[in-house]
This record gives sequence, C-alpha cells and structure tokens, in this order.
Amino acid sequence: MTKTGLALISLSLMLLGGSISASAQSSHQAQKQSGPQLYNMSFDTWSKSKGAWNLYPLKAKKSERVWDSANHGLSLLGINGTTPEYEHVAVKGEGKAAAKIVSKKVVWAFVAGNLYTGQFVKIVNFAGAELEFGVPFKGRPKALCGYYDYRPSKVNFAKAPHAAMKGKSDIGRIEVILTDWTGPYNITTNYERFIDGATDPHVIGRAVIELKKATNGYVYFEVPIEYRDDRTPTYVDITATPSRYGEFFTGGSGSTLYVDEFEFKY
Repeated sequence: MTKTGLALISLSLMLLGGSISASAQSSHQAQKQSGPQLYNMSFDTWSKSKGAWNLYPLKAKKSERVWDSANHGLSLLGINGTTPEYEHVAVKGEGKAAAKIVSKKVVWAFVAGNLYTGQFVKIVNFAGAELEFGVPFKGRPKALCGYYDYRPSKVNFAKAPHAAMKGKSDIGRIEVILTDWTGPYNITTNYERFIDGATDPHVIGRAVIELKKATNGYVYFEVPIEYRDDRTPTYVDITATPSRYGEFFTGGSGSTLYVDEFEFKY
C-alpha cells in the first residue's frame, strides 16, 4: 500500500451504465498487444479454502498465487472483505466474474477492503498483519486498463494523520508500481511503514487513480504508467481499495469497489 503523490496523470474514462456491450468487448479485444500479463487479471478464477476466498484455484501453482487480500485474517472471524461477483460484471459471459472489495467494521476496528499482488503472511498482535507486496514481472507496459465501479460510504473511522476525513466521503484508489526489488516488499501494518511510490528510489514506473466520486455502473479506465528511467522492472505491485487511507485505519465501513478485466497495454 503506497501514498499517492502523482501530480500529472491522464485518464481515458468511459462511463457505462452496467455491463459492457458486445461491440465494446470487440473493440477492447482488438486493442490487445503483445507483452507479459499477470495471472488472473480478469478476476475470473476463485476458490475457497478454510473460509477464505482466494483469487487462484485450489492446489494452485506458485505462479498462480499472484493476487491476495485480507481474507486470510478476516476469515478467522467468518468474514471476507474481497469476494467474487458473478452478476455485476463488466464483461458478461460463461465463467466471468469480477472482484468485489468492501471495507468493514470488524469488532472494534476498521479494516479496509483490499486486493493486491503479493501475499498475506500472518496476523500480528490481533490488530495488524504482515504482508508481502509485489510479484516477479519484467515487462514495461505503457498503461494499466480495466473497469471499476465505486460506491463510497462516509468515513466513520478516522485516525491521525487523516482524522479530518471523518464525515467526508471515502476515497478509493487503484495503483500500479514497477520496481527493481530483489524480492517482495515486506510490511507490518501495525508499524505504519509503507511504500512511498512517489519517492522510493526502487520504483521505476508508477500510475495512480484516485476515486473521489461514486459511479453509476462500470467505468473503463486506461491510466498511463510514467517511467523515471530505462531500468527493466523485476517486480510489479498492483493495489485496489475502496478506502485510500485504510493503512491508517481510516475509511468508511461499507465502501465498495468492484474491479474487473485488468490488462497491461504495450
């Protein structure tokens, strides 16, 4: 999870009233170009193990364990924050699904819904988690594209340094960073030490979308990745959350972000 700070970013947005039409699907497919992608960027593949929804099949290979969420911790309480959505999808068809990401009040605490490339490691002191961000990747895509539908709630949990957010509409975020890491980036949320994509020297390219308004159905986005130099990436970290300041335990319970059909453009 990173801090936003990208000053100049252009978005190509197309507001859609629901699922994508056949003609739009054809246009989208025609724009595909060669280059490495990540496993399950369509969010079609799901499985459930020990009460937790996963974005990979049962008995998945290591190469298929690309996406994770807070479900492994929340499922101990019988809760999942990130779940498959089979009805409200951007592109309809047999076997199609989207990811539904919801921020929740859990007992006395706020837990931001999240979806990221990496791995949930373990719960720490019953109030946080150890996470590993990023998966191996060597491409230099020009953009990340896909679809989202955002439905924010008012912020009812707020802590410093974002206490002023209380009572305001939540803010969502989709972000991608490409780095020269030699391994996953390990954090423990209790310590509030996160990746600063704007200043970290290991970041090669970055793109961010901040979601500040509710949408009426799926919106297509194509966000250019801004590169700082010509280094070849070794890892990529993609995160999506309905509560931008969730790492600081700030957000609105019930804020919901649907994401579907992500793809790198080259």
